[in-house]
Amino acid sequence: MTIQWFPGHMTRAKRQIEEKLKLIDIVFELLDARIPASSRNPMIDEIVGAKPRLVLLNKADLADEAATAAWSGHFRALGLETLAIDANGGRGISDIAPRIRHLLREQTERQISKGLRPRAPRALIVGIPNVGKSTLINRLAGRSAAATGDRPGVTKGQQWIRIGGSLELLDTPGILWPKFDDPAVGYRLAATGAIRDEILPVEDVACFILRHLASSYRGALEERYGLSDLPQELPDIPAAAEVLEQIGRRRGCLAGGGQVDYAKAAGVLLRDLRSGKLGRLTLEMP
Repeated sequence: MTIQWFPGHMTRAKRQIEEKLKLIDIVFELLDARIPASSRNPMIDEIVGAKPRLVLLNKADLADEAATAAWSGHFRALGLETLAIDANGGRGISDIAPRIRHLLREQTERQISKGLRPRAPRALIVGIPNVGKSTLINRLAGRSAAATGDRPGVTKGQQWIRIGGSLELLDTPGILWPKFDDPAVGYRLAATGAIRDEILPVEDVACFILRHLASSYRGALEERYGLSDLPQELPDIPAAAEVLEQIGRRRGCLAGGGQVDYAKAAGVLLRDLRSGKLGRLTLEMP
């Protein structure tokens, strides 16, 4: 199954970003620390070009710490300033301002050398849907300056938000890209909530995730759902469906005749994954 989702407002958002870029000093590229590659829009490099950029690995509180360290090293090797944060809880937020000063130091020095008083930098926040852009803005602003929600598509348009006298932020709607060349990217995005559940078969997404968890986080599955003798590898979808059936029976996800309701069982698994009840998990490595 190939997952695609590129509503019209995402096309508009891309065009609006390109139009406002000349006003921007620095770009905050917000990624999901659980899926840093899959949540990284390949269109962003083309859109923002050579603008100074700070890669923020958000939701680091839900991600495997060792994996986040590996991803941070990976992006730094690419020449990108990188910081792991938890916008919801506040971890790492205080480190953003020093990183901004570091990335814009040459621009600031030029302004001072011309006898100008450096103005507050203007930052553009970009990222896929439901990656936490509005939550980050509210954390930086210390108030509810942007609408938030645990579903994609909450932010509908652009808005400038002033952070005291030290920063101006341009919030934008989350944008995906028209085609996922690797189907696994679509599954990972769906699993972490970047794509609306209503438009995809959650059973397929759950089976995809179960195959990864069985090989990388088997203990978390066994502990959360009381499973035993879980194999180290689920070689195909039917094998993963058998595990999903066990989860459904243990969680009472039953339909008529005592049959397992696989959609309900998949919903249980995905909610546990997204909320952190399965523990700190990362779904891909660099």
